[in-house]
Amino acid sequence: MVRLRFAPSPTGYLHVGGLRTALFSYLFAKQQGGAFIFRLEDTDQQRLVEGSEDNLLEMMHWAGLQMDEGPGIGGEFGPYRQSERLPIYHQYSQQLLDAGHAYHCFCTPEILEEMRNAQKAKGEAPRYDGRCRHLAADEVQQKLSGKAGHVIRMKIPENETVLMSDLIRGTVAIETSQLDDQVLIKADGFPTYHLAVVVDDHLMEISHVVRGEEWLPSFPKHVLLFRYFNWEAPKFAHLPLILNPDRSKLSKRQGDVAVEDYRQQGYLPQALVNFIALLGWNTSDDQEIFSMEELIEKFSFDRIGKSGAVFDREKLNWMNQQYLKDLNSGDLFELLAPYIAETPYRDEENSQLRKVSEVVQSRLTTLADIKSKLALFFEDKPTLNDAHLIEVLHEESSRIVLNEFKQQAGKAEEMTVESFLALMKSVQKATGIKGKNLWMPMRFAITLEEHGPELPQVAAIFGKEKCLRMIDQALES
Repeated sequence: MVRLRFAPSPTGYLHVGGLRTALFSYLFAKQQGGAFIFRLEDTDQQRLVEGSEDNLLEMMHWAGLQMDEGPGIGGEFGPYRQSERLPIYHQYSQQLLDAGHAYHCFCTPEILEEMRNAQKAKGEAPRYDGRCRHLAADEVQQKLSGKAGHVIRMKIPENETVLMSDLIRGTVAIETSQLDDQVLIKADGFPTYHLAVVVDDHLMEISHVVRGEEWLPSFPKHVLLFRYFNWEAPKFAHLPLILNPDRSKLSKRQGDVAVEDYRQQGYLPQALVNFIALLGWNTSDDQEIFSMEELIEKFSFDRIGKSGAVFDREKLNWMNQQYLKDLNSGDLFELLAPYIAETPYRDEENSQLRKVSEVVQSRLTTLADIKSKLALFFEDKPTLNDAHLIEVLHEESSRIVLNEFKQQAGKAEEMTVESFLALMKSVQKATGIKGKNLWMPMRFAITLEEHGPELPQVAAIFGKEKCLRMIDQALES
């Protein structure tokens, strides 16, 4: 059975790169009728952030990635927090010691620092020099009996080329001379990622591992551990980096990287998931908008590229706008409500707020944009201060159109979409002015904006009195 896992560390927010890893794992698992597992890799006790686990789970749920197994969900392969699996790791580290694939290392932090400094002074890459690797068994036992602080390291074979198979990159070869003897059990008794991930992937019967290419340098260590245990390794897929527009690695220094940030800014989960799915993966056609069902159907590892994928915020904005346009009015208003609640207009009548939401829907890039759109409809008399608008309104043809509309609208009983269109047709007939010269002065005068929602809809929400007040202001300008 196909089983894939997403295994973040509870050390902060869910990174968009982490969401992509989770998404690709989820898509393949569901496509193959398999299981998607959430596992918490919390063995680095110094970096744990309170509330991080809940946030990770909440963001996964928000993105629509439903876990089949995990903390709080259950499953036959638990527990799913590594901190609750310590006896398991000690059992397998002892197995490596007994087989001669690992050893106790008693080097203190001071010794290690001195070692690194000496290597740097010689122009060498800092690495553990293996000095505890050949300690005599009685010396090791003596130190252990004396409660000497120690770690357990794996033995990296010397002068070997480790060949690894990757679903995206094909065969990857790394020389063991580039590796040092990795710590497997730390001095505090907790395993490092390298031991825990291999043991857990085996015991949880993980069939495929999806992760970022930053893990490639560690790949041979994991392959060797699977060999030492005589276990069949999962199939691996190392995803390309996500890059900033300048092709540097995506980082918080140049923009938002937390999934939570995008939710707060008013991006829809469907849009963010769709956008992230296309960071490094593509189909053979030009399709850009995908439902989750379509992503599950079409996803494949052989369509993932090796080169970095640029995080293009403008593309994300466009995609989010497409999803917003497709929402029905009820769902839209429900999603906008928290953002409207942050504005001075939150106490306006719900019926009016709903109408405004429908009118501006096509102009929203994110849900948060509603906060800047409401003033047009609820400010009694906004100030006209745009030089270009004032210049257009000063043209003689503009004054003719505005005065004629004012005169004819004064006789109308109410302002609806239909009556506004009828008035504009009548003004055109009376003045002989049409097209841009007819409509732009009206838009500028009533909305104080060059672009925006459909003018008849705005006028209908404003009503007759406000439309005439705005036109008076324009004529006075």
